[in-house]
Amino acid sequence: MTSKTFYEKVGRRYVPVREYDSDLMDAMPEGAHLVLVHPGGKSTRYNVDPNYAAMIAAGRIAEDTISRAVMKASDLRPRSAPITEEQKAAWEHLVAVFGESAKTLEWPSARETAEAAVAAMVQEAEQLMQHPTVKEAYDHFQLVCNLTKDHQ
Repeated sequence: MTSKTFYEKVGRRYVPVREYDSDLMDAMPEGAHLVLVHPGGKSTRYNVDPNYAAMIAAGRIAEDTISRAVMKASDLRPRSAPITEEQKAAWEHLVAVFGESAKTLEWPSARETAEAAVAAMVQEAEQLMQHPTVKEAYDHFQLVCNLTKDHQ
């Protein structure tokens, strides 16, 4: 434990103004939490259902891969041959009616899409785990994982 008090000079005296305690800084609230440490950072998810920890961790780890796949899949490309004069006129009419903001189209970022996909995966898993048969199958899966993890 590293505890350090920082002082500031006020008049002729030094008064404590801040305290740093490494144990306090790393403290977490009661519950199950998922901490992923990676080069350049750390990600913490609080109050994670232990049943979903492996899936949530896999989803968090896969967010970068999912983001890249979504970016590649959602690159702008022409759907067909170049636009016709009639299509160009229709587009210009749309801009005239809606103003310059009609020229700015926006898609959600790949990261937002990946996070939404992971959140949907968690929500779906929570729903599925309500079924007793699915819960039992997951418990069996956890048992097999625990039995085999030392042999890898």
